[in-house]
Amino acid sequence: MSNSRSSRQSVFSRPVSRRQLLKVGSELGLALSMGALPAIAHSAARRLASLPGDPFTLGVASGDPTSDSVILWTRLARDVLSEIGAYNDVLEVRWEIAEDSNFSRIVRTGTIATTPLLGHSAHAEVRGLNPANVYYYRWHIGNVTSPAGRTKTAAAADDDNTRFEFAFASCQQYEHGFYTAYQHMAEEQLDLIVHLGDYIYERSWGENLVRAHEGPEILNLEDYRARYSTYRSDRDLLAAHASAPWVVTWDDHEVDNNYAAEIAEDDQTPEQLLLRRAAAYQAFYEFMPIRLPVGRQGPNMPIHRRLRFGKLMEMSVLDTRQYRSDQACGDGRKQSCAEHQDSSRTLLGAAQKDWLYNSLATADATWNVLAQQIMMASLRSRDEDGNEL
Repeated sequence: MSNSRSSRQSVFSRPVSRRQLLKVGSELGLALSMGALPAIAHSAARRLASLPGDPFTLGVASGDPTSDSVILWTRLARDVLSEIGAYNDVLEVRWEIAEDSNFSRIVRTGTIATTPLLGHSAHAEVRGLNPANVYYYRWHIGNVTSPAGRTKTAAAADDDNTRFEFAFASCQQYEHGFYTAYQHMAEEQLDLIVHLGDYIYERSWGENLVRAHEGPEILNLEDYRARYSTYRSDRDLLAAHASAPWVVTWDDHEVDNNYAAEIAEDDQTPEQLLLRRAAAYQAFYEFMPIRLPVGRQGPNMPIHRRLRFGKLMEMSVLDTRQYRSDQACGDGRKQSCAEHQDSSRTLLGAAQKDWLYNSLATADATWNVLAQQIMMASLRSRDEDGNEL
């Protein structure tokens, strides 16, 4: 995150009305509802016989494992579909999941319809799996088969497991370097990879950049889709996604630097930021292996959730952006002020805070992990003259 507010002018050229915001929210709700239903009328879905190229260039992924289920993900590349005039069609995609990497012991198969409203992203919730079990999966469309991915279900809630290996990452500014850490994660074949936010950055930061974003600051749905596609062009990131199930949450840069609830970094109005949030949240869902968020409505998309991995660990995945108070005292590292001391300030919002407290009050696992981005203790620092900030 940046430590100061930007003085740049608004990126929006005209005011946004509540009616426009509600229209975008209803359209997003429709898109998500359609994209989440594997049973979209398959008679209306186009079944492709062949494609001119590989539509799986954005890779495969899995996520949010339970003891008997996991989400499988992929996304069809736009350029390949456009070449045969199929980008605006609802398309049928098949998946299969097996107990071995050669797919000789296939345990589940299925077919879902992908819609252009969600950029032909595919989310399949596979149920009826065995706990704490490694599986391999792949996708098919026409004459093309995706790369295989590896995933693993969680241990049963009453399992006396004693070992669990996971890694976490955050703040992966594409322009600042290469993702060699993901290469190592992929080679580890972990039980889980957790991403704590800032999966993408909405604009450039810093100097002496190693590689470049595909465009300037992103604002609308097509912009966000393009930025995610740029990040997914990294081979090490693709390998890490295919190597283990992921659990993800967001921070600020998935939308706008240092945004807090409906408050933007610069002079965007709340309505303008909510329009931007609606686009950003939809793109996040489109590119991540997560279940369809419950209660979504345009710019509002609850993603906090709880996962259990036997008696060893419970994980509460938090959202520290959507409901928070704005940064206090003018933001950045400064001396405390009256605003900072205000006890009504919140990071999680009342509903998420109550949910977290209730979760912790009933937790009986050996370890309780909070998947979030914020330091949980005060940071004491001094300026260059030795004065405490």
